[in-house]
This record gives sequence, structure tokens and C-alpha cells, in this order.
Amino acid sequence: MTATADPAAKQMARLIVMYDTPSDIDAFERHYNDVHIPLAKQYPGLRRYTRSYKPAAVIGEPCYMVVMLDWDDMPALEAALGSEIGQRTAEDATANLTRYGTFRGMILQLDEV
Repeated sequence: MTATADPAAKQMARLIVMYDTPSDIDAFERHYNDVHIPLAKQYPGLRRYTRSYKPAAVIGEPCYMVVMLDWDDMPALEAALGSEIGQRTAEDATANLTRYGTFRGMILQLDEV
């Protein structure tokens, strides 16, 4: 059985970033809280920014932190990532957060069922 999204159902878009345990947790947290979060909270159209520390892994390897950012829909998320603040936020992650460890991200379209 294949599930299909109801076109009338509400759709949202989410960016998820999973961070592995940083080599220097204090320095990572300081930069993340003082610089990265304030940048990311300026994304145009951002509806919600949440994070979870040391999530319990059910399948696969655990990670240090998962961050979730929500927008109304995929075009809003794509516009935010392509914006000037989106580019600055990505540059900050690449230039500063990668010195403490690895992270990976994914974009999801959420369909309410």
C-alpha cells in the first residue's frame, strides 16, 4: 500500500541538522548559542526553531544534538536558505562549527495525515 498526501492537507517544511559530539563542547556551545542561533533565527519566514540534546538513538548511531527549523512550506524554506541570511548562516556553520565536529542535515516536506 502506497501512502499519498492529501492535497488539501496542511504541509510544512523542516530543516533538520544532526550534530556529532564536538571535540570541544564548551567552545562549540559558546559559538552555537552566541553566534549561530542568532543568525539562524533571522531566516525569513522561520516559524519554529527547536533542538534536542543527546537524543536516544533507536536505530543507528547516536548524535550530540538535533536541531529542527520549520517553515510554512517548501518554497518558504528554499527562499530562506537562498537568502542573504541563509548564506551567512551556512558560511558560519562551515567556517566555525566544522572545526569542532561533523554534522549532517536534511530537508523534509511534512504532510499532515
